[in-house]
Amino acid sequence: MKIRLFGDPILRKKSRIVEDFEYVRSIRDEMLKIMYLEDGVGLAAPQIGVSLRFFAMDDGNGPLIIINPEIIEHSNEKELGEEGCLSLPGIFADVNRYKWVKLKYQDEYGNVHERLFEGYSARIVQHERDHLDGILFIDHLPSNIRKQLSPELTKIMRMRLEETK
Repeated sequence: MKIRLFGDPILRKKSRIVEDFEYVRSIRDEMLKIMYLEDGVGLAAPQIGVSLRFFAMDDGNGPLIIINPEIIEHSNEKELGEEGCLSLPGIFADVNRYKWVKLKYQDEYGNVHERLFEGYSARIVQHERDHLDGILFIDHLPSNIRKQLSPELTKIMRMRLEETK
């Protein structure tokens, strides 16, 4: 398992709903290991080549696996904050996200949970959930900023192509 880089088609696909929770449990530890080795705070399944609706995160309060997440409520207010992405190494930009989100999701055993995520945790949840719909944080940026990032994005795509040779 390795992190898929910008330009990999799986990063732009809408992921399928998880029905096999045993499969998630079987790759959970490897996924967390990759996330921590790369100094990430979140890692979505598509980023490791798995087109399923789940992600791992750790906002400083320990690891959490979130499966089939749905945002069922969110704040009216948004907050600008810096984001990066393991699939877009070296790229950081300010993104507007809801200050809080209420999430309905399942754990590794299929149990349903509802939980309020605020601040930094809410940012992670929104970023990782976007991955499940094929959305990257750069898609939230104004076109002039995306244009400025174009040379760096091209470099990452070339890096990805070199890896696949």
